[in-house]
Amino acid sequence: MSKTSPGRFFEDYQVGQVIRHAIPRTIAEGERALYHALYPARHALYSSDEFAVDCGLDGSPMDDLLAFHVVFGKTVPDISLNAIANLGYAEGRWLRPVWPGDTLRAESEVIGLRENSNGKSGIVWVRTRGLNQMGDAVLEYVRWAMVRKRDPAAPAPETVVPDLAKVVAAQDLVVPEGLDFSRYDFDLAGEPHRWGDYEIGETIDHVDGVTVEEAEHMLATRLWQNTAKVHFDATIREDGKRLIYGGHVISMARALSFNGLANAQVMVALNAGAHANPCHAGDTIRAWSEVLDKAPTDAPGIGAIRLRLVAHKGAAGELPLRGQAGAYAPEVLLDLDYWALIPL
Repeated sequence: MSKTSPGRFFEDYQVGQVIRHAIPRTIAEGERALYHALYPARHALYSSDEFAVDCGLDGSPMDDLLAFHVVFGKTVPDISLNAIANLGYAEGRWLRPVWPGDTLRAESEVIGLRENSNGKSGIVWVRTRGLNQMGDAVLEYVRWAMVRKRDPAAPAPETVVPDLAKVVAAQDLVVPEGLDFSRYDFDLAGEPHRWGDYEIGETIDHVDGVTVEEAEHMLATRLWQNTAKVHFDATIREDGKRLIYGGHVISMARALSFNGLANAQVMVALNAGAHANPCHAGDTIRAWSEVLDKAPTDAPGIGAIRLRLVAHKGAAGELPLRGQAGAYAPEVLLDLDYWALIPL
């Protein structure tokens, strides 16, 4: 018998199944440097211990998306090794900061299954939690992926589609303990814009673009120990191209959003997300944001802002989203809905 694992296929999942994912990961300070080398990430809270201390923290935590990628990578061998695509996210919350030296692990519960009409694949919904070395949850989210069947003739499981919230309620956002923006230094943060300067419905073109290359994508995907075949093996997809990890697009777009949203420091919730079209090496990623909502918090000097972040490969100055038929325009790579914390 072979000792290697081909990964789970669609017919291997059952609703209610709990999977404890392998290979805990200790996060060292060097990981921050690698993250900032891969992306133009410049938010001050994640760049400077002194800035973070002035904001009430013990030091600079790891970037929120860095923690997300580490936890996501743990789940790949069990959830999406045989995925055709990762489709979306919901009900995501960051629950506590991740610090250098923390060890992260992950566990997922299968909460939904639906076979596709072609009988060759199906959709798997999982709720994932990232845990630190003390067993405390640092983040949680739901995601769903399209996964191949091992045997197209295998009977379809009972269809269960989870009822997911369209948005994380503002009162359920978790502000990191001690965070205080009452002495916030706007000069050091890079922009003067605060919570009251943004209007619901406002759109912000983040101006800059980054052309994605194979080398940086391969480094990033290996860094998160993401083993999905579509990111490494060009023979897996019919078009003969490796698929850029969707999280790479998320981090690139979030970093580009600094220009116009430099003070949206902390991601606290992931309301929804869709990888609208595939991204490949050579594509130039641009981004724009729309202000969807605003809410106060009980924390000193801190408000919450809900943002739609759209990454696309269209021309500079364009803000594409939907085509005439209502589907995503072909230039759109990512449509992400999230809450962030910003000074009042």
